[in-house]
Amino acid sequence: MSLTIFLLLLIAFFPILVWKTFETAGFNGWKSAVPFLNYYIWLKIINKPLWWYIFLLVPFINAFMVMLMVVETLKCYSRYGLHEQALAVIFPYAYLPWLGITKEADYVQPQNRVARKKTATREWVDAIIFAVIAATIIRMFMVEAYTIPTSSMEKSLLVGDFLFVSKLSYGPKVPNTPLAFPFVHHTLPLSKYNKSYVEWIKLPFYRFPGITPIKRNDVVVFNYPDGDTVALKHQNNSYYSLVRDYGRRRVWNDKMSFGDIIARPVDKRENYIKRCVAMPGDTLEIINQLVHVNGVASPLPDDAQFKYIVRTDGTKMNPKTIERLGVTEQVRMGQQNEYEITLTDDAAQKLKGFANIEEVKKIIQPKGFWQFYTFPFDSAYSWNIDNYGPLVIPKAGVTVQLNRKNIVLYERIIKAYELNTLQVNGDIILINGKPATEYTFKMDYYWMMGDNRHNSADSRYWGFVPYDHIVGKAVFVWLSLDPNKSLFNGKVRFNKLMRSIH
Repeated sequence: MSLTIFLLLLIAFFPILVWKTFETAGFNGWKSAVPFLNYYIWLKIINKPLWWYIFLLVPFINAFMVMLMVVETLKCYSRYGLHEQALAVIFPYAYLPWLGITKEADYVQPQNRVARKKTATREWVDAIIFAVIAATIIRMFMVEAYTIPTSSMEKSLLVGDFLFVSKLSYGPKVPNTPLAFPFVHHTLPLSKYNKSYVEWIKLPFYRFPGITPIKRNDVVVFNYPDGDTVALKHQNNSYYSLVRDYGRRRVWNDKMSFGDIIARPVDKRENYIKRCVAMPGDTLEIINQLVHVNGVASPLPDDAQFKYIVRTDGTKMNPKTIERLGVTEQVRMGQQNEYEITLTDDAAQKLKGFANIEEVKKIIQPKGFWQFYTFPFDSAYSWNIDNYGPLVIPKAGVTVQLNRKNIVLYERIIKAYELNTLQVNGDIILINGKPATEYTFKMDYYWMMGDNRHNSADSRYWGFVPYDHIVGKAVFVWLSLDPNKSLFNGKVRFNKLMRSIH
């Protein structure tokens, strides 16, 4: 039985807990075990309007409505204390049957209850609790607000864009760590390093059915795959890149430079946003910066950017010109008349037409030149960010042959994502202690890249994105603020407000 069916049955038969309350209120107790009818009667018992029933049919909202109905049931037994109501909501499977059996004499029909006036403090506390629970359910299972922190998706998405991420699109995930401080991610407010969550309860990965599958070219928010281990003083850097650069001994022992090394569950890893350029089972290859999928060139996003060398006749670049072209990344080179500028293809063509521009040349790393910091970090794969692959994206249920060369492609999948042990002794590969010449993937994987192709920490640097790391689909930008401008000098990008994400 899938978890979805189990949860539906759990919701459907939840009123069985108030069987005795049904009888005390004058209804047959067995009706609490009849799906749909039980909630109808329960609403009558607590004297609430039947339009509440509509919300009981809405996934995730219904869980919140059941909490309200539990609280209203407690009031029938004169249980108004905040601690009592909290106890009933957190432990209903014990509290509600106990209440119906042992407190039957205290039951009062809702219409006969003496009205109780709440204190101003209690009114505020109830309102805050209501708002926090409602907002948490919406944020966890439906829609979450997100801010673009880096330029990796420019010009499609800009630094300072405020957007909504739909978790319903691909299906919301059950949180791995449900006990957490509300409205924050992994760190407590006003703190640099204190965790916002506890791992007393750890839930396995499960995703509810979604509205649509993940599709090629979707803009996707996901948990950073390399974020399972973090050096606290370098939280924006991959721990694994730090180890490659400085060595594991120094990273672990030099607390002054790197801080403590901690592990994070999947749902508390950094949120990244990129474009899905290749799907499970696809063969990906980047040829002179152009992504090819299954042998077919994929069109560039309209606003994709690359780095160019721009050489002038000796005069300086006009700041107004740079601003009109939408340039946000510019570095002056060693020579006075040379610049490294990040441009869209359209902006590059316009720049070529300026009188003082002598050359506009795209920077392309040649095929066969190995950039050691690109996945899989092995000279046997002489790839770079502009010429990469070919590489087959792993797909659930597909079996690959393993050997000493290609094990570097799948090592992290086998160990970190699919939780096996792996040892490589020369030509012998041991998985879970047994010799292995092949491996069957348990999950789907995706290849994510930023539209700002020369300034994006994406799959070229850390590999595949597992299915259980997918958070949601970026769907709508509602506000856009330029972090480099003041409120009265163009901070609000009015032409970028209220736009859908393609």
